[in-house]
Amino acid sequence: MKHIFQQGKQPSKPTLLLLHGTGGNEQDLLPLAKEIDGEASVLSVRGNVLENGMPRFFRRLAEGVFDEEDLIFRTKELNEFLDEAAEKYEFDRNNIVAVGYSNGANIAASLLFHYEDALRGAILHHPMVPRRGIDLPDLTGKSVFIGAGSNDPICPPEESKELQSLLEEANADVQLHWENSGHQLTFKEVETAAAWYRKTWS
Repeated sequence: MKHIFQQGKQPSKPTLLLLHGTGGNEQDLLPLAKEIDGEASVLSVRGNVLENGMPRFFRRLAEGVFDEEDLIFRTKELNEFLDEAAEKYEFDRNNIVAVGYSNGANIAASLLFHYEDALRGAILHHPMVPRRGIDLPDLTGKSVFIGAGSNDPICPPEESKELQSLLEEANADVQLHWENSGHQLTFKEVETAAAWYRKTWS
């Protein structure tokens, strides 16, 4: 997978896995990583799927309707890529915190839904529920921040609350933060996520 790796000053800190939104690339969330933890290593990945020329992490059938088969395949592909990257760049495979926006947040949530040890935690900006009707792995010890917009036309509030419930039922520790905004990522939401990260992993 096309990616950027930046070695951090503190190898003991989590490696931040950056996952962009539809039409983004591996450069998009680099400024976000600096806000969250300027000393952590960063692995920023570009989605392997193109939709009308725009990179994504998995296919969709329509707005808000995921191609479930492709989602499962791409989640496995990303999880295996993390195994390879941890070996290549010599970072702790068990100490990855995903930072995803929109489509990137959805694939990060899918990693949590499918693989018990894929992530140590996640910051999910405007995610949706990746799959329904499946048993989640035991997520005891995992911490998740969900940033949501109360007027988000793509990801309605019920979706954020349902994702919170599903993760909590799997024993994850979840903080759901609301912004009075739509689907865009606000600076205040980023600041709140960064404060949550520092409290959780400092």
